[in-house]
Amino acid sequence: MSTSSRDAVRTPTPPRRRLHPGWIVAAVAFVALVAAAGFRAAPSALMLPLEGEFGWSRTEISSAVTVNLLLYGLTAPFAAALMNRFGMRAITTGALVLVSAGAGLSVFATAPWMLVATWGVLIGLGTGSMALVFAATVADRWFVERRGLVVGVLTAGGATGQLVFLPLIAALVETNGWREATLLVAAAALAVVPLVLVFIRNRPEDLQVTPFGAPEGWTPPPRQTGNAARIALSTLARASRRPTFWALAAGFAICGATTNGLVGTHFIPSAHDHGMAETTAAGLLAVVGIFDVVGTIASGWLTDRYNPRVLLGIYYAGRGLGLLVLPFLLGATVEPPMLVFVVVYGLDWVATVPPTVALCRELFGMDGPVVFGWVFASHQFGAALAASVAGFVRDATGEYTLAWFGAAGLCVVAAVLSLAIRRAPTSTTPPAVVAPRRG
Repeated sequence: MSTSSRDAVRTPTPPRRRLHPGWIVAAVAFVALVAAAGFRAAPSALMLPLEGEFGWSRTEISSAVTVNLLLYGLTAPFAAALMNRFGMRAITTGALVLVSAGAGLSVFATAPWMLVATWGVLIGLGTGSMALVFAATVADRWFVERRGLVVGVLTAGGATGQLVFLPLIAALVETNGWREATLLVAAAALAVVPLVLVFIRNRPEDLQVTPFGAPEGWTPPPRQTGNAARIALSTLARASRRPTFWALAAGFAICGATTNGLVGTHFIPSAHDHGMAETTAAGLLAVVGIFDVVGTIASGWLTDRYNPRVLLGIYYAGRGLGLLVLPFLLGATVEPPMLVFVVVYGLDWVATVPPTVALCRELFGMDGPVVFGWVFASHQFGAALAASVAGFVRDATGEYTLAWFGAAGLCVVAAVLSLAIRRAPTSTTPPAVVAPRRG
């Protein structure tokens, strides 16, 4: 055999391309977010059964939802700092256990304060420890390219989990009672824990790889050390000195008010007021969840390419128009205009998240995930306020019409605030890698 022949034989073939581990982490994160979101759907389907069994008012039941939404948001920035300090795997595991414990213990509730303790405190802390900051952290650590797409997919998992569980929960409530439905959610959250322990890795360096799409010579960013609470609070202090932070926070508060707080909590009771069956209304929200997947992933794709400020303005304006016409669409039967509303509102449900995450990263650099945690806290403050106010409006007037119209007006405010956000250099932290955009 000639030398050239031997060299040809010895030349190694290129290794087959393997799936980047970042996609595996993202896939398991998606499943965890869906499982944790299961109980976020439950209060909407359980409100009427609890009202019928115990005689509690909508305001009393909504108070537990309000505490849940507040803690869900307020926990987020501290959870982001804790993930930096102790890792995503430990915090996510603890969060799923809290959700399961809160849902399981709620079956023993016999007074409104017990709902506050379980639905509000335990599940609020658990879901808040993951929330959307989990999606932002996974995207920032494991991806340089496709960050917007990943945030879109993971956000869809969290939001869709709330809505896709609804028909199953509503059916179980109707056939077996609300306690069995609640225990199903507890089991679903607990079942995901082994997947998190096996497949979630805190950083690419743990597997001796670089993030997906990292450029040549990429080096890991410095890790934050020290007290997680101090990190979260000091980040808030830096961000709060900039008007762009307050514009993002106000817009996202309105986002929360018009999704989780109003539609997510009160759509089923409102539809029931107009003669619609609970299972039918739950099915409509499930359709919202299905189209939310499409809308949020598409929003992530668009965020990688276009100006996120413009995208936010369009999303909020479209949502306001939908809420403005909703009171005229509710009835005992599902007519075609209601189906149009459900599809359009689903596409817009949390499409706001990818551009908001991108703006936090662009404007605040490495502080971006924790800043987004605080912006997300405002989202849940708006949701909590809307959940309570809508319950009060219903008890006081006998209908939800004023709540729908008020939310539509707020969406106009959010659209204006989003379009007014200006580009600004990062003040105290080095800029993050941001893909170029058109538009």
